[in-house]
Amino acid sequence: MPEPKITLEENPDQSLRAAVLKPLLDYNVSKIGERELYCFALFIRDPQTDEILGGLWARSFFNWTFVELLVVPEAMRGHGLGASLLARAETIARQRGCTGIYLDTFSFQARGFYEKQGYGLFGQLDNYPDDEKRFFLSKRF
Repeated sequence: MPEPKITLEENPDQSLRAAVLKPLLDYNVSKIGERELYCFALFIRDPQTDEILGGLWARSFFNWTFVELLVVPEAMRGHGLGASLLARAETIARQRGCTGIYLDTFSFQARGFYEKQGYGLFGQLDNYPDDEKRFFLSKRF
């Protein structure tokens, strides 16, 4: 077999990501069978304009839900809105048959908030970015 070429693509489009993802998914399916990817979002909307102000974006795969994004506008924090979004995401995850939920946050963000919601630390990346840290937290159902 000839030596493969390795090329660099700056800011590649999503079709190229799909080309890399396909053989990985094919391999995973060969080992554990077909699994469904389920995405969902909960939006915080302005009551007058319906503009999206924040919310939660998640996906479930391999019996776990990953909260990719969670943002509550600063003016709306401290009133239980974030906890409500997480609780609803956990309910959806349980309904989908997930055994847990996980997420990540930075040292300048909301680790304490997630721990108050019952999430526990399972990983930490130091100096990301600079002198900050990135934390990985999970909650089993």
